[in-house]
Amino acid sequence: MANERTGGSAQTDPENVLAERGGPSLPAALRLQILTTEHWSLLSTRALTWNEAFSRATMFLAVLSGAVLALALVAQARGFDEGFTTFALLILPVVLFVGIATFMRLVAINHEDVGWVIGMNLLRHAYLAAAPELRQYIVTGSSDDEAGIMATFGARPGRGSFIHELVTTPGVLAVVDGVVAGVLLGILTMRASLDDVIGIGIAVAGALATVALQLLYQYRAVVKPRAEGSVSFPDKSSRG
Repeated sequence: MANERTGGSAQTDPENVLAERGGPSLPAALRLQILTTEHWSLLSTRALTWNEAFSRATMFLAVLSGAVLALALVAQARGFDEGFTTFALLILPVVLFVGIATFMRLVAINHEDVGWVIGMNLLRHAYLAAAPELRQYIVTGSSDDEAGIMATFGARPGRGSFIHELVTTPGVLAVVDGVVAGVLLGILTMRASLDDVIGIGIAVAGALATVALQLLYQYRAVVKPRAEGSVSFPDKSSRG
């Protein structure tokens, strides 16, 4: 399977790490065991990071829900007086901090996840180099370029649409963070006794700027490095 004999000499595919080679080397079965162990390790790491992502998002939503409930109770007890404004200015910055910190951690998890996917793609490349007849049964990527990465994610290569960025978990959190920032700015403009139109304009602009800056951060941290990373085994089907 691993060797092709031409004119009495053995020729080995250099990408086939499971082929029998001359000289001292580990048996093919042991090399395969090492690869499969690494594969399961990467799968476990992906599961742990995604569990952390869901836990962090749930924690932020719990903090947000608690803050909204606390503000509602204060408003019911005292009305929208100076005490309510002071309480909101104390609690909303904490909510916004937790939201932005959660967003940044989710972006970091997505960046790490790309690395785990690249590792599993390289392992599949090794499997298929040893058994190319199985390629038609593999639906995920087996290359470490963007085409292979996105094939494993079940998405198309490229930057993706703006709508897609908003419906991801970090994108949804970015929108929620923007709303919190806008409400906080609106309360600050009320505290400064600014005109209502000016206050609404500042709040909306602040909310949109918060969302835009977070999405830009996500693009620079995940999408751009994914397309510009070094490639060892490109997808042959994508080359002209």
